[in-house]
Amino acid sequence: MALIRGKRIALLTNQTGVGASGESDIDLLRGAAAVKAGVRLVRLFSPEHGIRGTEDRTNLASGIDARSGLPVISLYTNTTIAPPDSTLRDVDALVFDLQDIGTRTWTYVGAMVYAMRAAGRLHLPLIVLDRPDPITGLHVSGPMLDASVANANDQTAARPAKPYALYPFPLRHGMTMGELARFFNAELGLDAPLHVVPVDGWRRGMWFDETGLPWVHPSPNLPDLTSTLVYPSLVPFEGSNLSVGRGTAVPFQQFGAPWMDAGRVAALLASRDIPGVRFVVDSFTPLHSGDGKYDGRVVHGIRIEVTRRDAIGSGELAAEILAAVNRTNRDSLRISTRTFDERLGSPAIREAVERGEDPAVATRRDSAAVDAFVKHARRYLIYPPPD
Repeated sequence: MALIRGKRIALLTNQTGVGASGESDIDLLRGAAAVKAGVRLVRLFSPEHGIRGTEDRTNLASGIDARSGLPVISLYTNTTIAPPDSTLRDVDALVFDLQDIGTRTWTYVGAMVYAMRAAGRLHLPLIVLDRPDPITGLHVSGPMLDASVANANDQTAARPAKPYALYPFPLRHGMTMGELARFFNAELGLDAPLHVVPVDGWRRGMWFDETGLPWVHPSPNLPDLTSTLVYPSLVPFEGSNLSVGRGTAVPFQQFGAPWMDAGRVAALLASRDIPGVRFVVDSFTPLHSGDGKYDGRVVHGIRIEVTRRDAIGSGELAAEILAAVNRTNRDSLRISTRTFDERLGSPAIREAVERGEDPAVATRRDSAAVDAFVKHARRYLIYPPPD
């Protein structure tokens, strides 16, 4: 409260911006304590999925928040965009509170980077309310995002923004949103007047279900911690003709297609002895999927069951799935290489797996780069690693 006392503020948030008891930041920053401190919340900014996290489409319109009556500026058109300078010039500070999920492809991080760039340009204080990394701050795994497909710049007519592919980062980065803010502010030279309010009591080895905090869906397709954990392994397949379970009760916990030989794929995956997971043949039928894949059709699918969550290597699991489907259904599998590569991170690994190379060997080639990233990123950590 000391950082915003007596100030006009804008808030970039959504349904994940809540206090420990689950009360919305929007309500807290208009409540008695804020009023007593002379805080005036005058404007909201919303990221992908909207201010209440219910939308699963592009081109979200600005408008009025029905619950608070505050104006909402949408930062999600055909991609994530920066807050326009004109919407920041009449405020004294911008408060940012969005839940990250520990995965490089999460567009909320892009929203933060673009907001920091605007804040630096306008010399506007930006206050990040930090949150736990739900899949721990200890497990970091590649692939690294290849620099050739990265773009941390704002959207322009000449070059599309890539909020899901900002910077050469591991697929699973092991950092909190506040630590990411410190990293990007320095590494990209954003020069935002940045203040990070740390999480009280969080330790790097904690999973979200060990925090005692309420789980709030970070998006319509991440209903629980299991989906969030498996998400980095399945999100590359958004760039394929495989369904990743959107439009079902367990999105990002299963994959398949009407043409896929689920039994053979599951047998191949089981033979690989992949750490931390097992594979169960289980058909599903997507409804109102959002990605338009096989709505109303029976999908021959495989459900991924987590057996040891600390053992999962996100990139390795993705590569193993690609190898198994490519081997059994090569003629039917279709890959949009740019979309797949921007999410897996490495065109070279995808190409090696498609050629028939051992996926575990292919993904291990990035291990030195991941180790170097972890060493470099330590200077930006807020919560110390265990001894």
